[in-house]
Amino acid sequence: MARAARRILWVDDEIEILRPHLLFLEQKGYRVDAVANGDDALALLRGSPYDLVLLDQQMPGLKGLEVLEILRREDPHAHVIMITKSEEDRTMTEAIGRRVDDYLVKPTSPMQVLSAVTRVLEGSSIRQQQVAQDFAARWPRLGQLREEVQGHEDFSSLYSELVDWHLRLEAAGEDGLLDTVDSLFAELRRDFGQWVQEVYPVWMEDREGSPLLSTDLVSNVVVPRLEGGPVLFVVVDCMRLDQWRVVLPSLTPMFEVEELLHYSILPTATPYSRNAIFSGQYPDEIARDHPGWFEGIEEEGSMNAFEDQLLREQLRREVGREVSLHYEKVFSDREGEQLRGRVQSALGSGVEVIALVFNFMDQLIHSRSESAVFMEMARDERSLRELSRTWFERSALLQILKMAAAQGLRVVLTTDHGSILCKRPTTVFARKDATSNLRYKFGQDLRAEKPETVFTTKDPAELRLPPGRMGMSYVLSLEDYYMVYPTKLREYQSRYRDAFLHGGVTPEEMIVPVALLNPRPR
Repeated sequence: MARAARRILWVDDEIEILRPHLLFLEQKGYRVDAVANGDDALALLRGSPYDLVLLDQQMPGLKGLEVLEILRREDPHAHVIMITKSEEDRTMTEAIGRRVDDYLVKPTSPMQVLSAVTRVLEGSSIRQQQVAQDFAARWPRLGQLREEVQGHEDFSSLYSELVDWHLRLEAAGEDGLLDTVDSLFAELRRDFGQWVQEVYPVWMEDREGSPLLSTDLVSNVVVPRLEGGPVLFVVVDCMRLDQWRVVLPSLTPMFEVEELLHYSILPTATPYSRNAIFSGQYPDEIARDHPGWFEGIEEEGSMNAFEDQLLREQLRREVGREVSLHYEKVFSDREGEQLRGRVQSALGSGVEVIALVFNFMDQLIHSRSESAVFMEMARDERSLRELSRTWFERSALLQILKMAAAQGLRVVLTTDHGSILCKRPTTVFARKDATSNLRYKFGQDLRAEKPETVFTTKDPAELRLPPGRMGMSYVLSLEDYYMVYPTKLREYQSRYRDAFLHGGVTPEEMIVPVALLNPRPR
């Protein structure tokens, strides 16, 4: 059945002169009504709905902006295009402030008007159709790329493109095609896990063919930028690439953004990957240089209590002198104003590196696993992204970044690891001394019922972990598996299925963003 014609109301005191425009729109399938003043327009709008209002500014009686103000009160979501002779900045600014969908200056051609009408009324469906067509054309090549993927650059590139397709198709409402992307994600996770088991021990031994790792970020990204003045170094705990991509639009008006990807070290958990960022060292090197700091490496505890000291030591090694540092760990936005004040004070005192750690995203996924309310709020990747976007737009972090942009302060923004939505349990047999994390476990005589679901080693050097007790095993989950014990099988299956967890081996956990933010000229 054909769709009913879209209804347009054109309000202009020179409507007779515009008859060719009206006829042109009607030829293109639109139903157009025309009135010469604002009072008649409001009466029609109150009597029946219109899909779009074309509104002139200079009319006898109510001016166009006055009609717009009344219309916005009565129908906040009405679509309006201003078409006026006025080229005054004030008129345009006021119209934009009252949320017109477009603004045209007379004289206009029928094609110009049609173009604006099409953008407003048909833009979303046109974009949806175009995204679907683009994806259908690209899909065969994506399958080929998965078959051909070999090194870390191939995995990063394909994973990054799949994230973009997922976001584009989601925004276009193409839910049916999202299933196709998800199937390719699942295949990529499987290939990625098999590949990491082969190459990671090689990376740990001699770095041959390795990508940019957690241990490289400060030396390769932060230190080279010190020559241009102070650097703001921000680590957002547990931020996936898709979470970063949905907050990125909030930053592009203020910064020129260069996005890189780096690989989190294993396990993809804060005590290991974040300490590696701040120290530039692997866990075994940290334990060697600081005996007693991390007694009982099997338990996470407060293993990130020394980040500021580790960063000072790394900066001293890399630069060859003491580098002045201000470090803070931020757990709540409630003290945002005080935080901005402390950062401003640090800049005023000549600090060279301001390092800030924001824990909101990590707290979100952990709260989600323990709370039915949070589980419902972040029930899947899409809702997790929306929560991340909502938090970021109102966060102390964004306020700090706005301040940095205003003062010309360059920023390095990154994360320590991501997370994965876990859907499948895998049973592990362990003694009581095994660690409690569901994506990685250390313990004596650890064994998985299905070995293909985990990456297992008995050699801590393959993960650059400190030597453990005799008979210690190290097990990391692959794909979307989470570990359960046979004695608590049903409890863990029901409690943690569809939970966001981290510590294992997937692109979502390991391939994460590092962004270089350069303030735009003001």
